[in-house]
Amino acid sequence: MNDLITDVKTLELETIKNLRNSKANNTVRAYEADFKDFSLFCLKNSLKSLPTEPKILSIYLTNLSKTCKFSTLKRRIASIKVVHKMKGHYLDSKHPIIMENLLGIKRVKGSYQKAKKPILINDLKLIIKAIDQYEKKELKKIRNKSLILIGFSGGFRRSELVNIEYEDLEFVNEGLKIFIKRSKTDQSGEGSIKAIPYFNNKEFCPVNKLKDWINYNNIKDGKIFNISDKSVALILKKYALLAGLDPNKYGGHSLRSGFATSAAEAGAEERNIMAMTGHKTTQMVRRYINEANLFKNNALNKIKI
Repeated sequence: MNDLITDVKTLELETIKNLRNSKANNTVRAYEADFKDFSLFCLKNSLKSLPTEPKILSIYLTNLSKTCKFSTLKRRIASIKVVHKMKGHYLDSKHPIIMENLLGIKRVKGSYQKAKKPILINDLKLIIKAIDQYEKKELKKIRNKSLILIGFSGGFRRSELVNIEYEDLEFVNEGLKIFIKRSKTDQSGEGSIKAIPYFNNKEFCPVNKLKDWINYNNIKDGKIFNISDKSVALILKKYALLAGLDPNKYGGHSLRSGFATSAAEAGAEERNIMAMTGHKTTQMVRRYINEANLFKNNALNKIKI
């Protein structure tokens, strides 16, 4: 009997471990941070946070809506639900008191989220030239040009970009293949391949610039760039400022959105953009396409004054 109890406890621990491993470490930390905020709210107001009730969660969302974006509210709901699940509790996040409250908040606040600007082709060229002109350290000059051009041309998420390893690369006659072991939309780790061809203009060719970086730093294994995902945004902002752009309008996601928007402007098909970015649904990609077509397909183009 004691053996059976021990086995069950072991299985429980393994189950909890599996639940945690089903999400990326950064995702789990984000869930826990969100739940901590909810727990503090409950503690201050003598409410129960775990397990909680839909009514309590709804009150929390109302309080949160005073200072947070609508997208933040939806993320908090997801986080609180996941933490409940990991602890063995059920929370009905679709309960009418939650959904109706969200609808009311949405009508008052709206759900539009102003995103960071995409880095488009002309912006990209200005940034690369700024690196050449202002960066005094040769190592940083070569690395950062490679980082930004690869990030843009592959439509990479920051987390994917900084986790590229030497063994993930395959240089071929047409250009470069990069194996992505895991991504936000591939938590099971099936993997995917991004193919980046050589550019005619060598000054802005991501394949050539990555070769320059590998050769200069004599990289034979491990991570190619060896920086954090937050550093990507900081590096981009630094050179955007030096290039005469407003750094506050750009972030780490600007390379990815820049690729998608630029590809759409050039007439790339939706499915081909998605194949590179790894988007699983068309919603976000169509947003990039619509952005690219604001002036191209503008009805005012038909009016002659």
